[in-house]
Amino acid sequence: MAAGAEVPFETTAEHACFGGVQRFCRHTSAVIGLPMRFAVYQPPKPSGAALVCLAGLTCTEETFAIKAGAQRVAAELGLTLLMPDTSPRATGIAGEDVEWDFGSGAGFYLDATAEPWARHFRMESWLLTEWLPLLVDALGLDAARIGITGHSMGGHGALTLALRHPGRFRSLSAFAPIAAPSTCPWGEKAFSRYLGEDRGTWAAHDASALMRQARCPYPAGILVDQGLADKFLVEQLKPEALEAACSAADQPLTLRRHAGYDHGYFFIQSVVADHLRWHAERLG
Repeated sequence: MAAGAEVPFETTAEHACFGGVQRFCRHTSAVIGLPMRFAVYQPPKPSGAALVCLAGLTCTEETFAIKAGAQRVAAELGLTLLMPDTSPRATGIAGEDVEWDFGSGAGFYLDATAEPWARHFRMESWLLTEWLPLLVDALGLDAARIGITGHSMGGHGALTLALRHPGRFRSLSAFAPIAAPSTCPWGEKAFSRYLGEDRGTWAAHDASALMRQARCPYPAGILVDQGLADKFLVEQLKPEALEAACSAADQPLTLRRHAGYDHGYFFIQSVVADHLRWHAERLG
């Protein structure tokens, strides 16, 4: 982003970081119908490649930027980091802030079809048709060299968006993703309210179900890291479902299980460099 250049968003804060710049921004979204926040890390020598980083439940656009420790390696690789908020905010919908795992901070990276959420909770359309094209243009990124990753609910988002939009993302990884949301409490709560009670519609937003319908969508592989001391592992995350679906789809999957690691950002800090290098290698 050239100094003095006009951009279609507002920078609310910026910080020098490993020779590059960490920015926190917002823009008025026509898709969401409200202001939306996001963060961008621009390395000192951008290569044109970028990685979309999706955060999890209760998080904001600041979480990955502040807690993951990704900027040092991103600066080395010339990799731009794009970090959106996890949901719309201040929508005026009754109860949007009542539950930590639904509503604000829990958009699940899909377009809600059930009322009253359908008007503003359109995260998939915002990300793919408005926010990402806006940043590709404003930052001079190469639209053919975009990867995607995410943590927990964001891992679910990374996997499902990549599988639902073939060819949009060149590389794919996840940290402790919600791998089969149709069959876990977090996903059942979100899907029943955002999409309605017809479970037949839920598979379109379930990474394991989508993978079972695919045939090796990422020949260069998918990387997933999972901590074995993660308290959400058995009930909520279900990586074995994704592992079985990838096997059935002949999809190469590197699923690394780490003894002693939990669900938090100390775990992400421990493996994030591997993910950035994984993406940089595939993005060219």
